[in-house]
Amino acid sequence: MDEALLRSLTPSVLAILVRRGADFAAAEDAVQDALVEAVRVWPTDSPRDPKGWLVTVAWRKFLDAARADAARRRREGLFDEEPAPGPVPAVDDTLWLYFLCAHPSLTPSSAVALTLRAVGGLTTRQIARAYLVPEATMAQRISRAKRTVSGVRFDRPGDVATVLRVLYLVFNEGYSGDVDLAAEAIRLTRRLAAAVDHPEVAGLLALMLLHHARRAARTAPDGGLVPLAEQDRGRWDTNLIAEGVEILQAALAHDRLGEFQAQAAIAALHADAPTAEETDWVQIVEWYDELVRLTDSPVVRLNRAVAVGEADGPRAGLAALAELDGTLPRHTAVAAYLHERDGDVATAARLYAEAARKAPNLAERDHLTRRAARLNAHRRHPG
Repeated sequence: MDEALLRSLTPSVLAILVRRGADFAAAEDAVQDALVEAVRVWPTDSPRDPKGWLVTVAWRKFLDAARADAARRRREGLFDEEPAPGPVPAVDDTLWLYFLCAHPSLTPSSAVALTLRAVGGLTTRQIARAYLVPEATMAQRISRAKRTVSGVRFDRPGDVATVLRVLYLVFNEGYSGDVDLAAEAIRLTRRLAAAVDHPEVAGLLALMLLHHARRAARTAPDGGLVPLAEQDRGRWDTNLIAEGVEILQAALAHDRLGEFQAQAAIAALHADAPTAEETDWVQIVEWYDELVRLTDSPVVRLNRAVAVGEADGPRAGLAALAELDGTLPRHTAVAAYLHERDGDVATAARLYAEAARKAPNLAERDHLTRRAARLNAHRRHPG
């Protein structure tokens, strides 16, 4: 059974049913039933036209459910005529489905879950395991999301930026359970890039590839975090880096700069440096200036302060940091790093310990705690 084929066909089959007039929630249920049927039948009787087979079976499942539902009986007239068998039109509705699953009325968590289910073809169990929540909880989340978008019709193009933010949320979840969400986000973004010629879609894909290229070097054998400057660059995936840079260059050639392109440009500069010491921090600061102009994001300004500290010295970085809200996530960790670079070991150790108490996850907490302990040991036994 080709699971990858089934997952790749899921969004287009679902979109066809909705285009024919099926309610989104009912259509999604029918497609899932058809996929179950495919798993049962295909190993011994593989169809010549897998997509056409799934559309036919899913539509019949939908009709059966609609006719059995007394509350919808008055609408049965819409579905009396079953489309004649034959090849399915080669129309890709995947892009429309991306927009639907990232509808502004959905919360970010619901949009992510629905995208993984409807566009990604993952099961509710897989999504629940990936997000470390009970399957029943995820099923409720997906059901609410399906009800929210049921009946939604687009009378104008969807918002690409919203879709990209949903995909970026998926990517940032990384790996957990039995689903590699970073790889899944890259797969879905590749499909989006194939469906729409948009420089920010290409920018996000390039950013994902450049970040993913460093994945193997991000953790030590004991599971601890390895900062970028300390990573073994020989373990970076040069093929992914080359692909990411090529995609980014093509996107930048459109001269329609967006935040994902700017982020990808920063990642490309890190990837281009043979060693951490050879990083072009001056140019990175310039890209952060572009990002500030595009987003005016406090998080971007925080990252810019780090870059300024590398380009112009830690005191310049601390001056940039002083302009920001001290309650920002990672503000204390950045302050600790810049004080350490400035030689103020006592302040840095204290701030690392404080940042560890605020850390959002165990891995980051352990990393910051080790930093504080190392500096405290150095203070007790200098040299």
